[in-house]
Amino acid sequence: MAAYKQPLAEVFGYLITDQTPAAERYRKNRLCPFNNKIPNCTKDKAKNPLGVCSIYHNDGVVITCPIRFRQDWIITDVAAEFFFPSGAKWSSLTEVRLNDYFGKSAGNIDIVLVAYDENGKIYDFGALEIQAVYISGNVRAPFDQYLANPEANQNMNWSTEPNYPRPDYLSSSRKRLAPQLIFKGGILNSWKKKMAVALNRNFFETLPTLKRTGKRKSRNSVAAL
Repeated sequence: MAAYKQPLAEVFGYLITDQTPAAERYRKNRLCPFNNKIPNCTKDKAKNPLGVCSIYHNDGVVITCPIRFRQDWIITDVAAEFFFPSGAKWSSLTEVRLNDYFGKSAGNIDIVLVAYDENGKIYDFGALEIQAVYISGNVRAPFDQYLANPEANQNMNWSTEPNYPRPDYLSSSRKRLAPQLIFKGGILNSWKKKMAVALNRNFFETLPTLKRTGKRKSRNSVAAL
């Protein structure tokens, strides 16, 4: 991969070097192609969304928006293979509230997959969490600069600017992912239900070595997609 002098990879669902009519339309109307709850991007601010889906870092691309993982709903296909027997019929729900033992909210599960029989009765479910990577530095400034003139600024040099944005893997894991797994995972564990986590590969590789097991070996387990 070429050495990039600016951090932006995808903006409103398209590579910043993409100047096709479709890309221009998505940038103009601040749209999201990745199955957001509404057609528009809503990241950071609804009226002025920070439409950065991913950034470049070293020799790879890092996903910084959780909605980016929803492309074609591939993550739900993979999670269903982990949760349910082959051939199971299933559906999915987003942002499902999870209550603890005392009935208090333990937060929302990003996606819940439910398996149902021929009569439509649910007989199993699993939880899918999505964890994008936090950014350290200022990504709003290069984003605004790029949108001011996408064609002229697609090859801009941002390398000398202060607060150059970079992925913050440590905060993403310790401050967000680990507490989610412990708190929500603890509840699901008591129910003997499976939990899957969708992560960027570069992020996954920064985590401590995790014990691997076959997806059918245990009904009570966690997998990273």
